[in-house]
Amino acid sequence: MSYHGGLIGVIISTALFCKKYKIEFWRFADFLVPSIPLGYTFGRIGNFINGELYGRTTTMPWACISPLDMSGQLRHPSQLYEAFFEGIFLFIILWSIRRKKVFDGFFLALYIIGYGTVRFFIEIVREPDPQIGHLFGLITLGQILCLFMIATGLCMYFYRRSSQKKSK
Repeated sequence: MSYHGGLIGVIISTALFCKKYKIEFWRFADFLVPSIPLGYTFGRIGNFINGELYGRTTTMPWACISPLDMSGQLRHPSQLYEAFFEGIFLFIILWSIRRKKVFDGFFLALYIIGYGTVRFFIEIVREPDPQIGHLFGLITLGQILCLFMIATGLCMYFYRRSSQKKSK
């Protein structure tokens, strides 16, 4: 299951929920978003314990052997990098500014931009899916999806900001 597809599903189901119960979607999303990254911390630690989604080979002193990697090579603990940056780091940023209301949809846009950016860089040390590998010889599918996330978050940011100014 891909995170990127899951995010689309969550946004659609949240929008449908908000429509059914007459809740303002952007405010509801902004209310929920600051706490979401903490869930990644535990999910990625679970990936590390299970030996899933391991990193590329490395000679760094903190490298580890993944139980699912049959080569037995030392690898980046990319799951722990993700637990820290997608989880704790992004949570601290969003949680620390959660009371600064800029416009409805601000936190959702910031979250999508932040997650996409952090994940894009972590993908550099994460082993790409073996059936896909690198596209165009240098970028992974995960990085391409993250670029789409960043672009979507930026579009959302500027759209929501301009629509809030027009309504005032």
